[in-house]
Amino acid sequence: MSMGMPPERASALPYRVLAGVEPTWGGWLVAPGNLQGVTLAPQPAFILPTLEDVLDYRPSFTVIALHSPVGTTEKPGDERRCDVAARELLGPGRASALVPAPSRLLLEATSFEEAQSIEPSLDIVRWRSLPKAAESIRVVQSWRQRFVWEVSPELAFLQMNDALPLRYGHRTQHGRQERIALIETKLPGSEWVLRARPAHMRESKLIDALADLWTARRILARAITRLSDPPVWDDEGVRIDIVC
Repeated sequence: MSMGMPPERASALPYRVLAGVEPTWGGWLVAPGNLQGVTLAPQPAFILPTLEDVLDYRPSFTVIALHSPVGTTEKPGDERRCDVAARELLGPGRASALVPAPSRLLLEATSFEEAQSIEPSLDIVRWRSLPKAAESIRVVQSWRQRFVWEVSPELAFLQMNDALPLRYGHRTQHGRQERIALIETKLPGSEWVLRARPAHMRESKLIDALADLWTARRILARAITRLSDPPVWDDEGVRIDIVC
């Protein structure tokens, strides 16, 4: 598919810095990697308090693969095309791993009760994730889509696994082992990043962030699939898309 890739952000470094980014407790988990030639070297992960901090980080990231909604619908019940396509790719066994983007109306709710009146199927776990979704939808405006791309770690693992959905959920021990094996094979150097994980950083989030980093390299190589084709934009002019 045609990428229409924008020009890269300038860097004085002899390599380009990529990042996989996950929402997490206390902020945003960043898994950076230095790309020199064809070699991507994962670097120690860290947490920044806001998404603005990630986007303004220096040295600048050439590509940020962000696992959080970018662009959304106005009303509940109007699904994003890319969310539907992602579930179809993952298949019935893994489709539930992809959380649909909230509507703007849902994001305006000030209590769980109000949110449930807007979307009756909403549970408390998803309710607690809405502030991070609201942050990414607010911060990633169209001009930032030159270097910020919405991704899904579960779709990254699908690609790593030769387009076959994984057998186990990421919260299970088998699922953890399955994902680590893929990451360490497809992203050499990630094993020491996992071993050096700080105690306050959830391992499952770091595994997902490394999968996002792997997708960031695919983005730079123009080797991705865009799930909204033909393109779709929201009412704010932001392109609604997931890439993998």
